[in-house]
Amino acid sequence: MAYEAFAEVYEELMDNVPYDEWCQRILDILRAEGIRDGLVAELGCGTGSMTRRLQDAGYDMIGIDSSPDMLEIARESEEEGSRILYLNQDMRSFELYGTVRAVTSVCDSINYVTDPEEVGEVLRLVNNYLDPEGILILDFHTPRYYSEVLGDASIAETREDMAMIWENEESEDGLHRLYLTIFREDADGRYERFEELHLQRGYTPEEMKALAKKAGLVDIRFYDGYTDRPAAAESDRIVMIAREHGKSAARNQ
Repeated sequence: MAYEAFAEVYEELMDNVPYDEWCQRILDILRAEGIRDGLVAELGCGTGSMTRRLQDAGYDMIGIDSSPDMLEIARESEEEGSRILYLNQDMRSFELYGTVRAVTSVCDSINYVTDPEEVGEVLRLVNNYLDPEGILILDFHTPRYYSEVLGDASIAETREDMAMIWENEESEDGLHRLYLTIFREDADGRYERFEELHLQRGYTPEEMKALAKKAGLVDIRFYDGYTDRPAAAESDRIVMIAREHGKSAARNQ
């Protein structure tokens, strides 16, 4: 999954995502944990829509993404004086210079990690780079969402200067394939065609909890999206909150 052509139209097509609402919920969680400032890392930051909002709320942000095209747009969107550090890294092997007070990941970025063992490695790295008792806030989609909500549906969307066809395919190997075809108008009024294949895998709360526990995280909770309601079987987006474990105990030995 490259996010090359898609990066150019990503923010336009994601204008229906309630980033402000999600950001407020993240802020409520962080502040309830006493995290009102300091370093926060975002995994799969994309074009930086959430990263910039969290910086505006007073956090020192690190945005991590594997797509240089996405990060280029994120940097171009920065305001003068912005202190966001963007790192072109894969979340499965990300490296930080030290620990951070919290890690976030929104827009089902973790579902692009299609090997459960690699999800476990992401969570192990998160636990490693969190401050003692730091917090992880991460959202994901379940297998039910991919099979019953998206299924094999085809979605078409048109805008003034571009159009996108999104074809879904649920396969027997547990992966969900998203075939994207993008038509974008250039300066001469002609339309260029781009195609991309995106692969995702759904995870259940039970699977994510087992992986998080194995990674060393504790106090693992699941919510119905960016609300304070517990996750339910019909939840389309689930938010997992977990706490770092191990550093405080090691210091006290």
